[in-house]
Amino acid sequence: MILETILLVIFWGSLYGLIHSYFIYPLTLWIGSHLQSPQQGPHNTNFPTVALVIAAYNEEEIIGEKIENSLDLNYPDEKLRIVVFSDASSDSTDKIVKEYSSHGIELARIEGRVGKTACQNEVAEMVDEDILVFSDANSMYEPDAIKKLVQGFSSDVGCVVGELRYHGSSDVEGESVYWRYESAIKHLESRVNSLVTGNGSIYAVRSESYVPLSRDAISDFAEPLEIVRGGKAVKYVSAAIAWEETESSSTSEFRRRVRIVTRCWHAISNYQDLLNPLRHPLFAYQLWSHKILRWLSPLLLVLVFVSNLGLVVAFGSVLYQLLLAGQLAFYLFAVLGALAERFEVDDPLITHVPFYFLKSNYGMLLGLLNFLRGNNIVVWETSSRTADEK
Repeated sequence: MILETILLVIFWGSLYGLIHSYFIYPLTLWIGSHLQSPQQGPHNTNFPTVALVIAAYNEEEIIGEKIENSLDLNYPDEKLRIVVFSDASSDSTDKIVKEYSSHGIELARIEGRVGKTACQNEVAEMVDEDILVFSDANSMYEPDAIKKLVQGFSSDVGCVVGELRYHGSSDVEGESVYWRYESAIKHLESRVNSLVTGNGSIYAVRSESYVPLSRDAISDFAEPLEIVRGGKAVKYVSAAIAWEETESSSTSEFRRRVRIVTRCWHAISNYQDLLNPLRHPLFAYQLWSHKILRWLSPLLLVLVFVSNLGLVVAFGSVLYQLLLAGQLAFYLFAVLGALAERFEVDDPLITHVPFYFLKSNYGMLLGLLNFLRGNNIVVWETSSRTADEK
């Protein structure tokens, strides 16, 4: 009886954690969004001064295109300052940026390979514009992207996050599916309360709200948390669009996942107050639901499978036999997806998405293990575009 109770608690508790993070949480946001008053139009219709801060490390293949894209933005030239920071690039990135100096493009070379966050801190101190917009070198903006970001600010908003979209052929269809899912959640979070994270490709911060971060912090996650801690909201504007190519392979996406989750665990450990439901009831619910349970999902998957197997072996219930069969079928589809990737065969979503989901969860598990071991990842490598992540 005691064994059955333990297995039942583990199974249903773990299963609920998974279902809550991926399905129930978005559903509660959807319900909450329909209880809100209809959203009004753009809050900010004037043109504050903006500093577009572009992160670059060995981006010779793409930095010229990014600068041309930035020069074509539909924003008053006299109110837009474009700064490219080079984190000790060793290729031709700096030379290419300097070729655009006559167009007003500024290069901030930062020695020591200190990482993206430290570079952002230094540039934020250097500029005096009203709004800071942070972008990656491989993120191409729609012409009105900055205008849309600016319009998302109001007196109680300290940060506005745009939408990242993917285009072009890719082997990582699961990544595109994931991002569409995440975009829908961000839209709902913004309507109900505040986003729990930013997006390094396209997000804007009021200069007066910007908080310098430690160099090992993941800026597009930690900075929004600092803004919420300071009493301002983080909002999502889906009309402010940046485009990127998807990762060239699931291996590149896997490495990106490990890096992000590793750094996010380190970041959240510094914001335990925001996880306290007595101090921040709604935002703590969001953080636990959207991030903590999500990052713990690989452990929950193992607990669900092992406890389900134990219930079948010990008690032989038909219900648990069916649930175990469903899990085995899911893992079989994932194996087929893995084989399709291994032999470079096109596979349908029914096998690719389970494979992508499990590989992402394995990446999250490694990120958690990195955190528990005290390991962090501060600098980034360009994807080639080579074989790593932004």
